[in-house]
Amino acid sequence: MPDTPQHHDVLVIGGGNAGTSLAARLLRDGAPDVAVIESRPVHRYRPLLSYVGGGEARMSSLSRPADTVVPEGGTTLRDEVVSVDPAGPSVLTRSGRRFTCRTLVVCPGLDEDWDATPGLREAYDAGWAASTFDDDAAARVWPALRGLQSGRVVFTVPPEPAPCGATALKPLFMACDHWRRAEVLEDVDVHLVLPGASPLGLDGPDARLEASLASYDVRVHREATVSRLDGRGVTLATPTGEETIEDVAFAHVVPRYRAPRWVVDAGLAGEHPAGLVDVDPETMRHHSFPDVWSLGDVADLRTRPSGGALRKQVAVLAPNILAARLGRPLQRYDGYTVMPITTGRRRLMLVEVDRDGRPRPTVPFPDLTVPRAVTWWVDRYVLPQVYWRRILRGRV
Repeated sequence: MPDTPQHHDVLVIGGGNAGTSLAARLLRDGAPDVAVIESRPVHRYRPLLSYVGGGEARMSSLSRPADTVVPEGGTTLRDEVVSVDPAGPSVLTRSGRRFTCRTLVVCPGLDEDWDATPGLREAYDAGWAASTFDDDAAARVWPALRGLQSGRVVFTVPPEPAPCGATALKPLFMACDHWRRAEVLEDVDVHLVLPGASPLGLDGPDARLEASLASYDVRVHREATVSRLDGRGVTLATPTGEETIEDVAFAHVVPRYRAPRWVVDAGLAGEHPAGLVDVDPETMRHHSFPDVWSLGDVADLRTRPSGGALRKQVAVLAPNILAARLGRPLQRYDGYTVMPITTGRRRLMLVEVDRDGRPRPTVPFPDLTVPRAVTWWVDRYVLPQVYWRRILRGRV
């Protein structure tokens, strides 16, 4: 006879920033029973990965045992989801356990789609490619960049969806600043591959980023994506055809991303080619299954995913779950997102916009899109403490 399914009032799939902070907020708001399914034993503050790739942080500084960030009063289910029945709703895990719930929240993040870029995994394994977006490879980035005194280097910004894709510019600018200080920048041929015509598609911030790129003499490949890696070559798909950058000493190539396969298999995805969860981008409620909600990178919220966006999403989604049960009007999420980008080793600009690209600054003064040392210091040292002490505890 099969085991009786374990029931929870709210079941959250994913114990990263999105799932943990939402669970904590729900519990603080009085939810009686919140469980989080997460398979990974280590919880990481992912924004620091770019600083690992710039020699400004160590992996140990962004990692903690996952059990230490469990929200007080919540339940953690250390398991991996393999299938979902959104009509139940119910979840089946790798261990064979089935969980049912009244409300299901889907926020497992995105999976690397290595097959989308032939040769990328092999280049990572060979050591001449890596990126700060990959937990296993991030620590290899800075030693490779720091020791380079000449040669050709390629950096990429991944096409959406990607977890805060714009931060892929951070390693480029930090490395270029280092090479300039080491007086070898003129001997390093730096290439940047952009999926769009400009770094962000935002006039004001783009003007500052373009000026920084020009100051470092970076060759920019626009409206281009990496189609394959072979030997020491990086081949790009461009509007005019393929182009190959040969004899690459090191390539910071970020993999493509897509939703976990079970999202598509469960009928949770909409028309997005990456299989993102089909939700109302303002309320975060699923279009077809009213007891299913989603936030974070995996949700089709029509905005650029970022860790900073989750703070706003949690503040809307947590009360919406209760409001829906009581038949009350739902709050609306305007698509706020934030992109912190270094323009040197210790200068950073903070770009905050809504889903339509309109500025949504947290503070009206000063203009945080102007790169400053103090903004870099806040991003590097203050925000990690806010994350561990307040965001993951549902206090922000």
